[in-house]
Formats: sequence, C-alpha cells, structure tokens
Amino acid sequence: MKAMIKKVSAMILLMVALVAFSAPVLAAEQNASGDNAAAVEAVGQTNDSTGDKALAAAICVGLAAAAGAIGMGLAIAKSSEGISRQPEAEGKIRTSLMLGLVFIETAIIYALIVAILIIFVL
Repeated sequence: MKAMIKKVSAMILLMVALVAFSAPVLAAEQNASGDNAAAVEAVGQTNDSTGDKALAAAICVGLAAAAGAIGMGLAIAKSSEGISRQPEAEGKIRTSLMLGLVFIETAIIYALIVAILIIFVL
C-alpha cells in the first residue's frame, strides 16, 4: 500500500510540475514595452477563452479518469483477494464488484459531461 501511495504522490507531483512549467508557454506574448493590447490589435486576434476552456476540460476529465482508474484497480485487487480467501462467495463478490465498477465509471462519464459543458456552454 505504501508503494502505491508513493507512486500516486509522484504522479501528482509530476502533474503539478507540468502545469507549473507550461504556464509560461501558454501565456500570451508581450512586446518589448509590456503592452499586450497593442500586440493583440496588431495581430488582429480577439481575446477569447477557448484555450482556457479546453485546458479546464482536459484537467477535469484527466483527474476523473486517473482517480477512477485507481479506484477500479483497488476494487479489482480487493475482490480478487476476497475470492481467493473465500471461493464459495465468488458470486456475491463478483456482483458487488461489477456494481461498484459501474458506479465508478458513471462518475467518470459525469466528469466527461461536465467537460463538454465547460467547452460548449460556458
């Protein structure tokens, strides 16, 4: 269990580092005087938030999928352990496992719906 906690915390640290180091890349370029409005007018771009919405949606779905995958892995591991300890209860354990996996997958699908709403509605 401790090894898995170390792996999960390392993955979270890596995601935070990627987001922190990608911020300068995603920032708008400024001209030498620091006036960003003149640079935007010169290029003819509009100030929209499509990129921000896409980033928020990606983070939403990514975190939900990662958490769901960890939850599914733990559930499958524990159910396999339970079946190996008590083979006569295999049917009940398998039924509970499938029901739990459906609920986890439903939460991930809800996150996908929220991400789609972020992109197209907000």
